[in-house]
Amino acid sequence: MKNFKLFLDLIRIKKPIGIMLLFWPCSWGLTLINDFSNGYSKYILYLIYFFLGATLMRSAGCIVNDILDRKYDILVERTKNRPIASGDISVSLSLVYVIILCSLAFLILIQFNFITILLGLASMPFAFSYPLMKRYTYWPQLFLGFTFNYGLIMAWFSIKPEFSYIPIIFYCGAIFWTLAYDTIYGFQDIKDDEIIGVKSTSIKFKKNPKLLIFLCYLTFILIQIFSGILMEFDYYYFIGTLIIAVHLFFFQVMKLDISNPKSCLKSFRSNNLLGFLVFTNILINKINL
Repeated sequence: MKNFKLFLDLIRIKKPIGIMLLFWPCSWGLTLINDFSNGYSKYILYLIYFFLGATLMRSAGCIVNDILDRKYDILVERTKNRPIASGDISVSLSLVYVIILCSLAFLILIQFNFITILLGLASMPFAFSYPLMKRYTYWPQLFLGFTFNYGLIMAWFSIKPEFSYIPIIFYCGAIFWTLAYDTIYGFQDIKDDEIIGVKSTSIKFKKNPKLLIFLCYLTFILIQIFSGILMEFDYYYFIGTLIIAVHLFFFQVMKLDISNPKSCLKSFRSNNLLGFLVFTNILINKINL
């Protein structure tokens, strides 16, 4: 039971926000392309597949992150008790866990068409190299945006394996969403990060962070609107987008106190609700097309 508890701590199963932030873009892409006139069974099955895939890959990603960051984590108050940093779990055993989790994720991946399988395999190097970015650039959050929203494109192609610019545009908007919320998240550790020498957009824009966050969310909303026009959604899609914009700018910009880690964490976690709102907005309009 002790080893099992350590494993659960390692994959951060008690903090499912990471799973949901990986899953929501998948649900957006899947809902955007799905033809609900043909029924819901395949759609629901694929939602389950993508949720399981997000759970497994986020778990594997957490382990790889902790392996690569173990010497940094021990120096940061929030992360010093993580199982690998504290020595409770060895690196070799952690790598075994990664192999098992990725193997299970691959079994899910092969349920999709060939194009989706190729896209999934192509994403692996990016997913596991993300923790290294903060050693070399002040933009690791941007790299995370490219990686974390990749499922949106995979989900679209899982239904219709033909090129379209619509998921690419929506994907670009999601990148700005991630860039903003992970910048907020980074302010929890900014003091420790500056001491140990790692980089982030939180550090780069620490003098005026709300400007970056505002511009990122504004770009995300504008792309949401543009995507709705391309998809020929009805007027209530744009009303839903207005509600999403109010949520973003009020709860994650105006009420954000970057000097308070609890405020940063609260704003960061509220993105789970935002992901659900975007999903619901798309779903309602697709069903009514």
